[in-house]
Amino acid sequence: MPEIRGELLIFLVAVITGILLRLAYQGIICFRQIVKHSLLAMGGEDIIFWIGSAVYVFVQIYYTSDGGIRWYFILGLVFGAIFSSVVLRKLKKGRKKIYADY
Repeated sequence: MPEIRGELLIFLVAVITGILLRLAYQGIICFRQIVKHSLLAMGGEDIIFWIGSAVYVFVQIYYTSDGGIRWYFILGLVFGAIFSSVVLRKLKKGRKKIYADY
């Protein structure tokens, strides 16, 4: 039974990691809407983001499962990113409904 609890904890860490990565990229998107960039600058931002994301995910995998890539960790990352995207989409629709009258 302790093994299942440990795997569930790893899955939850992966979900949180996916959520954090999606929110970080949303922050980059918001920054791009505020400050206009050239395509070269956006490409540089994307490269820095993905390298940073890869390092962050590697560190999470290293600490949670001793460097072994588990299928449920990848599933948790994807689930967290999708969950975060759905929540952000619903918040955006709600914001449009609230401020549509103004």
